[in-house]
Order: sequence, then structure tokens, then C-alpha cells
Amino acid sequence: MAAALIWLIIGIVLMIAEVVSGDFVLIMLGIGALLGAGSQALTGNIFIDVAVFAVSSVGLLALVRPALKRRFLAGAGVATGTDALIGARAVVVSTVDFDAGQVKIGGEVWSARAVHEAHPPIAPGTSVTVVEISGATAVVDVV
Repeated sequence: MAAALIWLIIGIVLMIAEVVSGDFVLIMLGIGALLGAGSQALTGNIFIDVAVFAVSSVGLLALVRPALKRRFLAGAGVATGTDALIGARAVVVSTVDFDAGQVKIGGEVWSARAVHEAHPPIAPGTSVTVVEISGATAVVDVV
């Protein structure tokens, strides 16, 4: 029973330490330690306890932590998807006018068009800003 108490204390200490770090690593290890404590209380075999701790911790770190981080980072005020591209810098790959063209945004090539019809075409190599995403087309303006 002493080993189960040690697992329990380790789990609680790790969960408390998570409050300071806030990176969802220590909480996953703390939950793994609590599961190890439960395993110790049920089986009394230290090898099974360590296996339960290791498998549950790795599983939580690999499966649960990424989902939690995505959920908390995608909170209010954080742009995701195409909304995150608004205001981004891009480089013209092929001449952009009001009808067509291509730009490179963050390493990806997008179809693009100029925001203003009256402006002359934007030459390749020119730095532009994404004003809007219309379907799969970036609407851009010269910086």
C-alpha cells in the first residue's frame, strides 16, 4: 500500500506543477501516475504499475495533449484556417491583376487577384498583403 501512496503523491505533485508550466505535459504524467497508483492498489505488482504509467502517459501525451492544445489555442480572438491568412505577407509568383495570378503565402502557392481593378498588374517578386480570401483565391494589395 505504501507504493500506491507514493504513486498518488507523485501524481498530485505533477498536477500541481502543471499549474506553473501550463504546457499540458505534467498533467498527463500526473494522470499516468494516478493510474499507476490505482494499478498498485489493485495488483500490487510494481512492473505492471510502471507499464500502466508508461503506456497511459505516452498515450495521453500523444493523443490527448495535441487536442487540448488545439482547443485552448483556438479560443476567442485566435484566427484559424483562412482567417489566419488575412493580413499575411505574400510574394507574387505570376503576374497578378484583377482577374488572375498566383502568390506564395507561407510556402504555399495560391491563386490570387488584385483588390483594385484600376491598378496596373503586380509583377512577380513583388511583396503583397492578403486582404481577403474569396473561396480558394487570395485577394491581395501591394504593400
